[in-house]
Amino acid sequence: MGERIAELRLRRGMTQEGLAERAGVSVDTVRKLEQGRRTTARLATLNALATALDTEPSHLVGQPTTFETPTAPDDGLPSVRALREAVSPVADLLGGDTDPEEPPTIAALQASLRSTETIRREGRLGEIGALLPQLIRDARAAAHAGTGAEAAAAHSVLAVAYQVAATTLTALGKEDAAYTAMERSLASIRQGDDPRLETLAVSTLSWVFTKQGRLADAERIALGHADTIEPGFRSPSRDLALWGVLLLRAATAAVRQEKHDTVTDLLRQAQGAAETMGEDLSVYATPFGPTNAGVARVNFLVEMEQPDRAVRAFRSIPDLGSLPPTWRARVQVDRAQAYAELGKDDAAAHALLLAEDDAPEWMRYHSTSRRLVNALRERAPRRDAPVVGLSDRLGLLR
Repeated sequence: MGERIAELRLRRGMTQEGLAERAGVSVDTVRKLEQGRRTTARLATLNALATALDTEPSHLVGQPTTFETPTAPDDGLPSVRALREAVSPVADLLGGDTDPEEPPTIAALQASLRSTETIRREGRLGEIGALLPQLIRDARAAAHAGTGAEAAAAHSVLAVAYQVAATTLTALGKEDAAYTAMERSLASIRQGDDPRLETLAVSTLSWVFTKQGRLADAERIALGHADTIEPGFRSPSRDLALWGVLLLRAATAAVRQEKHDTVTDLLRQAQGAAETMGEDLSVYATPFGPTNAGVARVNFLVEMEQPDRAVRAFRSIPDLGSLPPTWRARVQVDRAQAYAELGKDDAAAHALLLAEDDAPEWMRYHSTSRRLVNALRERAPRRDAPVVGLSDRLGLLR
């Protein structure tokens, strides 16, 4: 990361002092990062540096840019190119032949989409990369060939498939391609039969903007749509969950802008909705409720540099085992980061190993996990320390 920061700084003709001033961070932070004496930084700092250097945060942290593990069924290889071609087919620009095969039935499309949910919850990006391009092509063919209710149902499947493509591309640092996928998703939603998908799309788009470093845009669209759909506390749990997810998306963007009062207020509202629900509900493969609100609280406390409170908050999360593996892994990574900031490296390494148990493939693509493992490896007192083995399994260079 330090080498990438230094390279971009020099290409832009900035001194370390100039970069620090433009990013609003200390010169010491810039110097230590560039010299490799510091290998990680808070997400707010990374976003500020990326903005000052006119790049994406994913570039600074060296996020993987392609699928790394061919774990797809039938020996299929996941392919970024195939996913790009499915999202942006040349026929949309220049015209071309329609799919010669008979499109699948709506029931078959919906079953295919449901089958991806477990894969997504477990963070198996390789399988998503292999299966998703064909699902998008099939749903497009059904939407084009169908009429009336069948076409609308196909468009709804296509809208969700595009959103899965957007999150997958974002995980690979392809935020611009992810934005294109979201444009396609919103267009399909307008022709679909499920108006709630618009809320899901805004949530996903907010996340894409957050990963691009467009934090103000991410916060604005999430809050704007949350205001539009704001439910009453007697509303169905599904509506409360969708609203709560938007509030947490907005809070994620706000915490990276260091707007801590805004984060506290949004989390309070989200927790109120979660308490009204009483239990977590999975809406389009995204959980929300008391457990996920507790997970979010840990994340925000870590980002606000309150590691003691984050560790305590982790202990109070109800029913953590009910969450999907990737959500459990995320909160273990946050817990590890809190322990690392407290100088408790053994506890941090243990939390990271628990995260690996839950979602080993997901960790290979998760930038915070990679940065933290790298930092702990460099501080490890022994070459056979568990974190060194974890570093090797994540493919981090020594």
